[in-house]
Amino acid sequence: MRNGNQLDTAADLLALLGDTATEERRDAQLDALALAVAADLPVLLWGEPGIGKTAGLTQLAADLDLPLTTVIASVHEPSDFAGLPVVGDDPAVNGVPMAPPDWAVRLCAAGKGLLFLDELSTAPPAVQAALLRLVLERRVGALTLPPGVRIVAAANPRGSAADGWELSPPLANRFVHLQWTHDTGVVVRGLGGVWPRAVLPRLDRARLPEAVTYARRAVQTFLTARPGLVHRMPGAEQARGGAWPSPRSWDMALRLVAFATAAGTSREVLSMLVRGTVGDGPGLELLASLDRLDLPDPETLLADPDNAPLPERGDLRQAVLDGVIAAVRDRPERERWDAAWTLLARAVETGPPDLVVVPATTLAALRREEWDVPALIDRLAGTVALSRRAVAA
Repeated sequence: MRNGNQLDTAADLLALLGDTATEERRDAQLDALALAVAADLPVLLWGEPGIGKTAGLTQLAADLDLPLTTVIASVHEPSDFAGLPVVGDDPAVNGVPMAPPDWAVRLCAAGKGLLFLDELSTAPPAVQAALLRLVLERRVGALTLPPGVRIVAAANPRGSAADGWELSPPLANRFVHLQWTHDTGVVVRGLGGVWPRAVLPRLDRARLPEAVTYARRAVQTFLTARPGLVHRMPGAEQARGGAWPSPRSWDMALRLVAFATAAGTSREVLSMLVRGTVGDGPGLELLASLDRLDLPDPETLLADPDNAPLPERGDLRQAVLDGVIAAVRDRPERERWDAAWTLLARAVETGPPDLVVVPATTLAALRREEWDVPALIDRLAGTVALSRRAVAA
């Protein structure tokens, strides 16, 4: 058989191997990527070589019906992103326009697409500096990328990148950083011919105003309580190349909270996105603050302790009880002290009794001599004593 025929047969076999299907399947990191793309925020996927970052991006582009444009940042010159000067007839009058590269022209002509900046951590500092304008302002030479173009990048950790560099802090602070790992179940099923399908979050139009109000209140409340986290660039060079808090990254986090709220996104996905924007510590603190944002006001609970709602989740219930005790400490009055005991008694009857041990001990210490001990305290005495014996043992 002639070689040409053999090549045709090989092409047929390759086509069969590439003929795979997709299915809707919950994949947290794919959901996080899709939500960040929907929010029009630049995303940077971090992962070891061969983990499937490029394949994931290719799949995302296919599922979203977006043309994929891949640019290997490390093999380009800074002028490829800033544009090349083109001297016209009268530069003193008309200026010198900066000609964009062909891939940017194609993206503008298409009006939409997924721009994939690959191998970002192997781009030298001069190229990283040139990318700042592209990532933040979406400018390439004299062109501005249309709103339908989304930007996603990928990088290997410096230790596993060929001739790698740490990401410069200004460039790192413009991305949502997602750690890309492999799920054995997804890989095994994918090699069998079925990969998970990327789906954009389904935003509830009726909840858009509520989502914006909630996100603004959440970030504003948190930063009012933690002003030191408004801007905190890490001291270590490696940490500066990742996610850290700044006014820019908090603005990105606010947008992600709004999109996640409108889409009803899971806490796991929101956690990945927020931590990838402002860093692990500030991100986890914000998530904890979100949990407490809708907790009932202690004064409302003290006003009607017999009918006050108590959270089912243990950590939230503990926070509510601590808040009530703190309110009584701030304004110690007999009626408020009695109301707090009523609330603790309800907490014992409707949830884990050990949660009331510390609040009950603190509340007992707030008693004034002229205040009678309420009768219902006997319902708590056994629980407190038993918990103390358990701790002592």
